[in-house]
Amino acid sequence: MPARPLNVLFLCTHNSARSILAEATLNHIGKGRFRAFSAGSSPRENQQPNPFGLKVLQNAGISTEGLRSKSWDEFGKQDAPHMDLVITVCDNAAGEVCPYWPGQPATAHWGYADPSEGDGDDVQKLEAFRKTLIEIRHRLEILINLPPEKLERNMVQQTARDLAGSS
Repeated sequence: MPARPLNVLFLCTHNSARSILAEATLNHIGKGRFRAFSAGSSPRENQQPNPFGLKVLQNAGISTEGLRSKSWDEFGKQDAPHMDLVITVCDNAAGEVCPYWPGQPATAHWGYADPSEGDGDDVQKLEAFRKTLIEIRHRLEILINLPPEKLERNMVQQTARDLAGSS
């Protein structure tokens, strides 16, 4: 096991849905081996985590305390936590030019459909978030159960990209 937890940053455009779900879930199931963060490439002014996402997390017994939408600029600063792995969870963020990440972390793209899109009623919207949470959690369960050697610096890039095909 590494001397410190593996820091993982999940990126999306607005940091209100998928990246928030991934951050909260990995912190919940990470067994002390992982520390998750999330950010957006362009969160809207006064952006907040989507209430359906927060509700789905709470229904799953996952803490929502401290979750907030933030810009990825926070993680490029000198005093920001050093990231070991940066994962985009939406296609828009995957196609954008990311800032320089100190330490040159491994990167991967795990695409998920946006559960906040669509015109359904509240029950349908909540179900879309629940399905996305299940997909994210499935992939994260695989990640956290990998043997430590798969998470070593020289292996984490390929391991994370291989998981993009798991769902």
